[in-house]
Order: sequence, then structure tokens, then C-alpha cells
Amino acid sequence: MKTQSFLQSLTQQLNYWERRYKVLRRLYLSKVNEKGKYKIVKISTNNAKSLKSKNGGYALSMSCIPEHSSTVFVIAVVLLTGVMGQKFYNQPQLKVGAIAPKTIYAPRTANIEDKKETKILRKIATQHSLPVLMVDREIDDKIKQSLNKNLNQFNEIRETLGSFPFLDSLLLKIPTQRYLRSAPEQEWKALLIAIDAREYYLKTMLPSSQNQAEAINTPNLESGNNAVNGDKKKPQPSNYSQKPDFVSSVKELTNYRLKNSPKNLYLLLDKIIEARKQFAGAKQKARAQKIIDNENIFLDISDKQWEQAQIGIDQSLNRILTQGISPGIPPQIVRDTVRTQVEGVVPKNAEELASKLLLEILKPNLKKDEKQTRLRAEQAAARIEPVIRIVKKGEIVIRKGKEISEWDFEVLEHYKLNRREVNWLGLAGVATTITITVGIFAVIERRIKYRMRQSDRLLVLLLILSTPIFIILGTPYTTWSGVGLLLGGFYGPVLGVTTLGLLLFLIPLSLEVSKVALLAGAAGGILASCFAKRLRCREELALLGIAIALTEGGVFLIVRLLVSAAYGSAGYFVLQEAALFALSGLAWSIVALGLSPYLEKIFDLVTPIRLAELANPNRPLLKRLATEAPGTFQHTLLVATLAEAAAKQLKCDVELVRAGTLYHDIGKMHDPQGFIENQMGEPNKHETEIQDPWKSAQIIKKHVTEGLVMARKHSLPSAIQSFIPEHQGDMLIAYFHHQAQQIAQENPQIEVKESDFRYDGPIPQSRETGIVMLADSCEAALRSLKDATPEQALIMVNNILRARWKDNQLVDSGLSRQDLSRIAEIFVEVWQQFHHKRIAYPKSKIATQKSGKS
Repeated sequence: MKTQSFLQSLTQQLNYWERRYKVLRRLYLSKVNEKGKYKIVKISTNNAKSLKSKNGGYALSMSCIPEHSSTVFVIAVVLLTGVMGQKFYNQPQLKVGAIAPKTIYAPRTANIEDKKETKILRKIATQHSLPVLMVDREIDDKIKQSLNKNLNQFNEIRETLGSFPFLDSLLLKIPTQRYLRSAPEQEWKALLIAIDAREYYLKTMLPSSQNQAEAINTPNLESGNNAVNGDKKKPQPSNYSQKPDFVSSVKELTNYRLKNSPKNLYLLLDKIIEARKQFAGAKQKARAQKIIDNENIFLDISDKQWEQAQIGIDQSLNRILTQGISPGIPPQIVRDTVRTQVEGVVPKNAEELASKLLLEILKPNLKKDEKQTRLRAEQAAARIEPVIRIVKKGEIVIRKGKEISEWDFEVLEHYKLNRREVNWLGLAGVATTITITVGIFAVIERRIKYRMRQSDRLLVLLLILSTPIFIILGTPYTTWSGVGLLLGGFYGPVLGVTTLGLLLFLIPLSLEVSKVALLAGAAGGILASCFAKRLRCREELALLGIAIALTEGGVFLIVRLLVSAAYGSAGYFVLQEAALFALSGLAWSIVALGLSPYLEKIFDLVTPIRLAELANPNRPLLKRLATEAPGTFQHTLLVATLAEAAAKQLKCDVELVRAGTLYHDIGKMHDPQGFIENQMGEPNKHETEIQDPWKSAQIIKKHVTEGLVMARKHSLPSAIQSFIPEHQGDMLIAYFHHQAQQIAQENPQIEVKESDFRYDGPIPQSRETGIVMLADSCEAALRSLKDATPEQALIMVNNILRARWKDNQLVDSGLSRQDLSRIAEIFVEVWQQFHHKRIAYPKSKIATQKSGKS
């Protein structure tokens, strides 16, 4: 019961101070009037300017109780210090390298791990762990492309070579055809003579002028002498008859000559010569392209053998690449491996060609698998048993005046002889830095257009705390992008970038975090802050999320490569970590977008997307307004058009103006016929039914209170609700006030209080609500103008705006006299667009159209 009564008392005290604060926040100050007397006007504490009266006098306005943020300021410093200074809370009194203040003895015998020695042994095991290799598919593809290129060149040359065998093997054996096609020219000449084909030789091999001399001096192959062209020297011996290929070819051709007619022999020789020409051309082409050293091993293969050889070479290459070639392997091992793989797969006479071709294109295709290598190294280190030392009871742990080593520190920690304490100096340094940082934030906050509430400051603090908390939890993928997206969407890019910039400066001073990860996350958060306020639809949100992901991943990749300069072996891990950072940026963006509607609801915030949703004419409240009070709805659309144009020119929040204007008169639905725009030509109920200016004024004023009730019922944001009372301010309902004064003149007993005919206020507290008040005041007047010139319309609008200014309705709005002049011009421009002149149709044309319709 005592606890319950205490809580009730505390709640009552808080409610009391809250009500008192709201009352004192609006002060009643005196202002000099035209007669030199004083009257009471309402002034908001947010405006601390001097107000100039009509006769040039001044009345001072000052804020008695400014809206302090000291409470949230202190909370921010305490919480941020508590989170970021956590490493200073439990620090050992004695540290490595310090001097021992006294001699310390071991209280009992214990087995203690020597972590330093264990670390050294595990490091050695890690360094001696063999790397794990993996096949580099890119190198494999390059090797296969090189092989295909060479095979294509070989195939082109073989097309020049022609088919082989070029004769039926029944006529000449294949070895004979191979020899005849590739034999040197002198051997070919000698062979023709040896088969007694002297006439064919003279006809085909020599010019006609030499035939007779050649016939006389033809060498006698049987004697083995050679005398050509009348050479009377002693004939030189010939070795052709000693070559097996030459002898077997002579024998086969001689047998063919004996069995066939000279004509058939000559046809056979013609085919041989054609094959020789093709062979010579292919050999010359092969030499020009420098494909292989010995062209004969390639050109002497038959077509069938070449097809088998290509298939075998491809199979051998695939097996070799699958097994892998590691860097630094001796060339002899590669040659033996190629020879082993080629044997039995390609034809015997193509093995040399296949081996040379593979050795030419093969290169190491194995690279270090960083992940598996690291895993193997970790496993090797894990297999090393900890180094345990025995410390006996009473043994000296550390002598007085001796420097404390790592082993001494471990022993002290094991026996809990090293007392823990708070590092107040370090904690004070963190607190001082945080205080300065929060102070900078407070200064910048007061310079931005957005008016921060205590709840806004609390939300900013919670978002800021999320980043160091995740860093303390050990994850590098912190909430930068989500925080930037929410801060930028709620409060604009200036506050968002400022907050992230201060956080980027603060975190490295107090927390251990990767600088590369810090820069990558901050880059994504700053990008989100800069563009979040510009988003208008889900597609843009999705694109921004992708841009954040690419930014975080790209910045991490670039900075990591610039810092480490190690793309070679570490490239795989750098790319992997960059991809993870990109995914984390996208994930936190999605989380932020999911939280945004709940935060908007809890902290009463608006974003451009939410304002666009509220401005949708299909919203229930706007559909009701269009149905129940159509005249008011049309009036609202026209006011919105005027207010939007002015807000755009004055660089105000156009989306807020649009949404606020659509809801500013929803309270008229409580009695639509009480407002002239909804009467549609019907009798005015104020003149026919009510006939009481006091009651009529109450009906008119009630559209504000009823509008606030409807707005709260439909959970409209307070930023939208503020348009409902502030668009009327505390203006005088002049029409019914004038009626009341006329009644009072006839009956002196009736007292007319001006407060009965004034709205309850407050007056506009922002430029946006001030613009809507002016647009609402001018809309009906502009709509009533038909044949007026723009100059006349401008004079009328300026008179209306001047009246609002003199009535002190705009003193808290932030609008200046120069702004009012610009607003008047914009209103007239919009009026001209709606009331432009049309082409006058001829009467005969109009009559024709009417007769056609009838």
C-alpha cells in the first residue's frame, strides 16, 4: 500500500509540473498600442524577438522558461560513458611492465598455464602447417583456351596439307606414301631415275632446254655415281640406295611400273607430286607460324590419327588439370607426368607431338586456399597442448621492485592477487570527450530548422547507443546504415551526418574496433542520412538499400586493399569480407525500414513517406470529408495548392504542408451546413435557424476542437494535428462579432466580449502552419475574383496578409515581412493559373453545338 501511494503521489507531482510547464511556456506580455495604452497578447517562448508596433514603439518579448534539454544532456553523457567506458571498470591494479610494490608469495600449489609459451608453440605449429591448395578455374580456362587456339592453327595447316593417305594403301603402302610425300627433292629425283621413269623426269623436273643434256648425263643409280649437266668430274657415290624408305619405295614403284602401263605410272606420279606440293606448302606455313620445332611429327600423322590425337590430348589435359600443378614444381616432374598421361591415349606416332603441345601450354593451376589453410593452421595450433608450470606453495611470485612479466601477471591473476579497480582517470577522459561531443551535437541541433523535443533527443540517444553496443558484443557488422537511415529520414541529413560524424570520432577513442570496418559502416550510414529524407516510395527505398550495400562493401574493399596492399593471397578473404559488409548494410537498412513505422508511432514522428501516405485521398478521414462536406473538401484542395506553391518557393517542408492542409478543416464535418461552402445555395442556417451570433461563433470555433478530436481518434501525428488549431490562431470571427456589436448597440445591457469571438489558438508556431493560415485566409477572396486584374488581386491579397501580421498571428511562425510579400505574389500567380482566359466560341458555333445535342 505504501508503494502504491508513493507511485500515485509521484505521478500527481509529475502531472502537476507538466501542466505548469505548459502554462508558463506561453507568456502574457504587454505591447504598446496606437493610443499609448497596453493590451495583453499571447507570445510563444520560442520567439525572443522584439515586436514593432504601428507607431514605431517597441515592446520587449522574452522567454521566461526556455525549453531546456539539460536532463537528456546528462542522461546522454552518463549512458554513453557507461557503454563506451566499460573497459575502464575492472582494470587490474598491477600491469605488465609495472614495478612490484612488494614481494608476493604463492598461497598454494597450483598448475598454471604459461600462455606466452603456449602461444609461441602454437604460432610455430601454425607457421609450419602445410598450405591447402585449390584449383584455380580461371587458369584452367586460360590453358584450355590456349590449347584450342593451337589445335585450330594445326587444323588450318592440315587443311592445306590435304588428306592422308592420298592413295589407296593397296597401291602404295602408307609408310611409302609418307616417305614419298616428305622426301627431299634430290631423293625424289633419284627415285624417279631408279624406277626407270627417265622420260617422266625429263618432262616434269627439268626445263626443255636441258632435256637433251640431261638425257645424256643421267646418273646411273646402279653404279651409284652422279654426273649431271655434262659434269665430267668423277661421279660421287650416292647413299640413297642405303636408306630403307628409299629402297622400299623404289621397289613398290618398280613393281607398279611392271604391272601397269606407263600412262598409269605417270598418273600415279602426278598424284605423288601434288601431295608433295601440298606437304611443302603446309610445312612452310607451319614454320612461318612457329607452332612446333619439328613440323614432320605433326604433318606425317594421318587424318584418323590426328582425330584420335586431339581427343587424347584433351583427355590428358583434363586429367593433368584435375590433379593440379602446384607452383614451383620441378619441370622434370611435369614432363614425366605429361608423358605418363599421353601414353596409350594418343596414337604412338603422335605422342611426341602431344607431349610438346601440352608442355608448351601447361602452367601451375593450383593456388592457396586461404580458408582451408587457415582452418588447418588453427587445427594444428589446437593440437598443441598448453604449457603447464607448477607453482609451489610459498614460492616467490614476484619480488619487490622487480618488473612484472607476462608470466608473473598470469600467476597473480590465477591466484587473484591482483586487485581490480576502476580506472577513474581513463573513465574521466572518456566522459570529458563524450561531454564535448554531446555539446557539439547540442549546438548544431539548435541551428537546424527542426525543433527537437525531449522525445526526439531520447530517440537519437537510443539510436546512437545501438552502434557501440553491437561493437562491444563483438560483431563488426554494426547498425551504421540503419541509424543513418532513421536519423536522416526523421530529422534530415544535417543532424544525421553530424551524429554519425561525431560517433565516428568517438568510437575509436574508447572501443577496440577495426578502422576499416568503422570507415565502411560510417560511409554507408552517411549515404543513408543524406538521401533518406528524399525518399518518396518503396522503390526508392529499395534502391537506397542497394546503394548502401554497395557503398559499405566498396569502401571496405578499397580501404582494405590500400592498407594491406595484399590482393594476391588475401584477395579471396578481402572479397568475402567485403561481400559480408555489403550484405550487413542491406540487412540493417531492411531492419531500419521495418522499425520506422513503429518508431514513428511511438515517438510521434513524420517522414516523407508517411506524409505521402497521409495525403492519399483514399484515407478514411479524407474520404469522409469529400462525402460529408464536399464544399470544404474542394476548399481544402485549393488551399493546399496555394500553400504548396508558397512552401516550395520558401523552401519549407512541402510534404508536411500538403498533408497538414488536407486535414486542417476536418472538424467541419461535425456540422457541414454550418459553413457556407457546404450550403450549396440552400438557406444559411445561421440566418434562418440560429440567429444568435454567440451560438454561431461557437459552432465556427468548434470545428477546431472537433477536428483535434477526430485527428486523435485517427492517430494523426502531432505535426499534422498542429495545422488544425494553428491555421486559425486566435483570430477574431469578425462577421459574427460585428453582428453581436450591432445587437449590443440596440440593447446596452448586453456585453460583447472579444474572447467569445476569437479562436482559442495557438497562433502558428512554424512557417508551414503560418503559410496555411495565409492560404486559408486568401482562398475564398481569390475565388470570388472574376474580372479583376493581377494588380488588383495582389492588392487584395497584400491587405489580407497585412491584417494577419498586424493582428500578431504570425509572430511565432518565423515568417518575415519579406516572406509575406513573396507569398502574396505566389498566391496571385496560382490564382492566374486557375483563372486564365479561354477562347470565346462564335455564337453560331455554340448554336450549332446546342442544336446537335438536342
